[in-house]
Amino acid sequence: MSVAVTEHSGPWTVKDVLALPEDPRNRIELVGGALLMSPSPGVPHQRASLRFAMLLSAAIDSASVPLEVLEAVNVVVPDGLLIPDLVIADAAATAEASTTLSAHDIVVAIEIASPSTRVADKKMKPSLYAAAGIPHYWRLELEPAPRLYLGHLERGLYVDRLVQVGETTALTDPFLLDLDPARLRR
Repeated sequence: MSVAVTEHSGPWTVKDVLALPEDPRNRIELVGGALLMSPSPGVPHQRASLRFAMLLSAAIDSASVPLEVLEAVNVVVPDGLLIPDLVIADAAATAEASTTLSAHDIVVAIEIASPSTRVADKKMKPSLYAAAGIPHYWRLELEPAPRLYLGHLERGLYVDRLVQVGETTALTDPFLLDLDPARLRR
């Protein structure tokens, strides 16, 4: 993969990034024509992601809403291509998708903060998801104890509500979800 990256000149496009060979060791995103690379997540991150996806999927099924949970899917935003750890997307759009989903099809973008992604997940990605009009941005931080920031888009910015261990999400939008973040970590 490094040869393909070093031989490229000029700003990158979504098409350029999607043409790169798959790299199981890195996630490659595109922001403003520049590549953003991060290592593949570690085991605690993957464990939390799987648990979160299963709990979200069960809540969506219970609510009978036409949504689907996907892990690490390519999402086209106005300024590039992002790969959220999880998305909750329109089920009809996911059924027809191949390589990417449009930001318009995403109801919730979820990032699980890792040491290598913490700054991007907290500072950069919320503004990119907000500019794309994604109604919800949730961020899970595992250390020092699990906590979940539930962002809802209001006037172009996410307004966060923090849910810590021992508390529950008590969400009604976009579906019913009553989850203590402690359930997302072993």
